[in-house]
Amino acid sequence: MADENNLKVDSYKWRALVLLWVAFFLQQGTRQIYGATLSSIQDSLDVTKAQIGLVGTVFTFVYGLSVPFAGLTADLLNRKWMVVSGVFVFCLGIFASGFVSCLGLMLVTYGIMNGFGQSFYYPSATSIISEQHKETRATALSILQMGLYAGIIGCSAASGYLAQGDADGWRIPFKVFGGIGILWAVVLAFGLRGRQSADAVGHDRPRPAGVEQKASLLEALAAFFSTPSAVLLAVGLGMMIYVDVGFKNWMPAYIESTFKVGKGAAALNAVLWHYIGAFVGVTLGGRISDRLVSRRPSVRMETNIVGLAAAVPFIVCMAYAPTLATCCVAMALFGVFRGVYDSNLMASLFDIIPARYHASGAGIMLSFAFVFGSTSSVVLGLMNENFSARVGLASLAAFYLVGALVIAVARWREFR
Repeated sequence: MADENNLKVDSYKWRALVLLWVAFFLQQGTRQIYGATLSSIQDSLDVTKAQIGLVGTVFTFVYGLSVPFAGLTADLLNRKWMVVSGVFVFCLGIFASGFVSCLGLMLVTYGIMNGFGQSFYYPSATSIISEQHKETRATALSILQMGLYAGIIGCSAASGYLAQGDADGWRIPFKVFGGIGILWAVVLAFGLRGRQSADAVGHDRPRPAGVEQKASLLEALAAFFSTPSAVLLAVGLGMMIYVDVGFKNWMPAYIESTFKVGKGAAALNAVLWHYIGAFVGVTLGGRISDRLVSRRPSVRMETNIVGLAAAVPFIVCMAYAPTLATCCVAMALFGVFRGVYDSNLMASLFDIIPARYHASGAGIMLSFAFVFGSTSSVVLGLMNENFSARVGLASLAAFYLVGALVIAVARWREFR
């Protein structure tokens, strides 16, 4: 009987991972629709580069403000329904973005609705996975991270080619992927379980089945901010998100204008090679750290440091590449090391804060990262107007370097 119960638990944890993987595919993929169709949206709405960059900044800022409350709410209430409602809200915003006629409405649908809805997903989803996958945590979170890469590649490529048809072609991917996401929210409602496991909340003593002790708001905040290494990990993530937002929003337009290729080819090349590299990096990073962590507890943070630091020269090379082929190779190598960082992004945090605060801790960490990173889209738009796209992209390397240094301090504090 015990073996049968263990088999059911093991089966569910992988089934839940598949359901959350598809949701993450849609979450990250629908974000990239905007970057892939940015030049078409700019022409259609008749706005400047700085104004069109403002939409990306509003989205990231709203996400950053909302995500700590989403994480705290998930620890206090129910993580399943946070995921379901989040997917429904952000996909409704994406769907509505396909019908807007002015910048103000795009700010509401893509910036506010999308940003608010997306904030519900990640803290709750990673917490569900973390509580189900204890011995395989980094591997499971690495598999989830692959949903990000696949979503960005698939949605970006589809969006770029759909946008080539006519002046309003950019609207099609918003409607298609937004509609699919609304339906997937219904699938999640029936496929995910609504109750956390009894041992997932950080207590050593067993409790009666179905009894769940919730974290309080003050306890969750205290647990995070009383751990200096957790704060430093949040700063390191902020550096990474700044780069990620600027790269995803402006790389398609940079390739289109610099190497004189069509919108579809630019959108595909801007993400394909980078995220193929990231697939490799996240797979290697997750497997290696899971194998070594029992003997070397600091390996997750060390993986983060290597990922950020080693990517720096390839970001610069990408920005100043003389040919599209050279640029793609640099993006791929940048992607490998970005994937190495991603493989232990949340696993590093979950190793140093109690399990019952995982969702709230992830929310607080993401909040700082996305509020800070939200400035990237507008800053790069202004740099494009006043300097050049190459200078703007090359400046991103400095943020990865700072991130690596900050996490090195966190590693020293936590494991000295």
